[in-house]
Amino acid sequence: MNLPLLGHLARYRMAHATGTGVGLPVNLTVSVTYSCPSRCKTCDIWQKKADDLSCDEYAKIFPTLGKVPTWVTVSGGDQFLRADLPEVIRLIRTQIEPSIINLPMNGLVTERIFTLLPKIASLSSGAQLVLNLSVDEIGDSHDELRGAPGNFEKLLEVAELIHDLKRTYPHVVLGVHTVISKFNVHRIAEIERQARAQFRPDSYIAEVAENRVELGTMDKDIAPTPGDYRRAVHHLQERIRSHRSFHPVARLVESLRLEYYDLAGTILEEKRQVIDCYAGWASAHLAPDGHLWGCCVRAESLGNLRDYGYDFPTVWHGPVANAFRDSVRHHACACPLANASYTNLLLDAPSLVKVTANLAGLP
Repeated sequence: MNLPLLGHLARYRMAHATGTGVGLPVNLTVSVTYSCPSRCKTCDIWQKKADDLSCDEYAKIFPTLGKVPTWVTVSGGDQFLRADLPEVIRLIRTQIEPSIINLPMNGLVTERIFTLLPKIASLSSGAQLVLNLSVDEIGDSHDELRGAPGNFEKLLEVAELIHDLKRTYPHVVLGVHTVISKFNVHRIAEIERQARAQFRPDSYIAEVAENRVELGTMDKDIAPTPGDYRRAVHHLQERIRSHRSFHPVARLVESLRLEYYDLAGTILEEKRQVIDCYAGWASAHLAPDGHLWGCCVRAESLGNLRDYGYDFPTVWHGPVANAFRDSVRHHACACPLANASYTNLLLDAPSLVKVTANLAGLP
């Protein structure tokens, strides 16, 4: 596992234990807009408004990260509502230089996607570009769950575009991503089977619907029961074990997911931090309007970069950020957020051993 993160394990663990010597995050999420044409049953982010950061502002922020982040997720809302999305990706690629850029996609603004995605594929060369299509059901059922008529057919069109791009750009990875909610938990096996057949992805992943401040879902009844979730992800784990990907990034994601599914299930059942959380140490979230969060579940501002000369470390090492980290270290919260869980698993010694064994294909 040749990730720069592994060379920093001792530093992150020591900082977590002592509250001192905090470094910059290796796992960064950059949300570029809250705007979204979807009206999903599991997400109300479209109701939020923000004065989005401009490319000029990102060009001031990204160099202050010191090229530490290894994994950068560019999220929304619907990122493709921004015509300057290729420039945002270019800035991430050249100023942060991550190994992996993850771009979730709902496929709705299809004409814009067909215009911008080839540019994004070209500008991201040198990193792995993971394009994760959001597929929460099949056919009309997907459209109903996502509140977007015609969405599923548009996703199929976008998948074909990505397969075409992969012929020219070998760094492009096609993924399919499903949010497991109370609305689809009993159909996950069929959704996974049909999604693999129709989209032909390099990887298939799923995470559990959550109550997040970022998504405006704190009062929504969307999560599956722990038992239903366990049964759904047991199928996904068995599917991974019997059909391992040969693509290195997809295989890494699968190896992490095998452990994440068990971790998330236990968190849902016990409602506690099962392993230490490194949100605020190894992972961070930059909101569309410049607010910096330790995580998107709590979405508590550590400070707005616009107020601090766009200097990420100033906010990251400030007193509000230290207070957030202190609360996380003392287990004030617990959640199954998949993105943060990746770094948590790699920074937990027993979990790292299991992930490494998964990667090697050991039983």
